[in-house]
Amino acid sequence: MLEIVLSILIVLSAILALIQKDLLKAAILTGFSGAALAVLFQVLLAPDVALTQAIVEAAIVPIFIALAVKKTQRSDG
Repeated sequence: MLEIVLSILIVLSAILALIQKDLLKAAILTGFSGAALAVLFQVLLAPDVALTQAIVEAAIVPIFIALAVKKTQRSDG
């Protein structure tokens, strides 16, 4: 049952990340889906994959996306 709830949460957050206009919100939702996927891997008894998923998808990727968005924003001046 928990696996199904986590799977639905992962898919919904990924879809929400795709339809966001604000790129920072999309980065946050990407991290959210990565964290939920890491929890799913832990529930499925794959702790090594869960740890890698948590580090890469829930932490590093959203930070890189947010930094890229911040560096490429136009200044109206």
